[in-house]
Amino acid sequence: MEPQVKTKPALLYDTDYQLWLEEIAAQLKAQDFSKLDLENLIEEIESLGRSEKHAILSYLMRLCEHLLKIKYWESERELCLRGWKREVINFRLQIQEALETSPSLKSFIKDGFVRQYKNGRKLFLNASELNASLIPEEPDFTLEQALDENWLPWQPE
Repeated sequence: MEPQVKTKPALLYDTDYQLWLEEIAAQLKAQDFSKLDLENLIEEIESLGRSEKHAILSYLMRLCEHLLKIKYWESERELCLRGWKREVINFRLQIQEALETSPSLKSFIKDGFVRQYKNGRKLFLNASELNASLIPEEPDFTLEQALDENWLPWQPE
């Protein structure tokens, strides 16, 4: 006879995430707080905040990368400018959307702007293979300019 090993039943959270979400929502609507899976609910809420912050910083980094491409990558500008502008618009729209749904992220991106510029600069330098000394290590444009839909760091002559 084999020994009986008690195992913890699989939580719905681990076996069917979508169903778990639906049950949590139903319990909250019914104000049935006694059955809530608080541990996983708290973890999910904290994760949502981290995901939103990560996403907006990623958009900001990519925006900076493309602004640098427009300003400094002269050899590719004629061929790629249209696509780069489209990407700038896309990242600005993504950031704008995130800021509209979570205005508290405004101070967060202000705090992260220089770091994301530097990350965007690394991506740009890797793609362009330009001499790093030609590209400022600190932003030569402001966050406000970067987010301004009417501003680009280079204009055709």
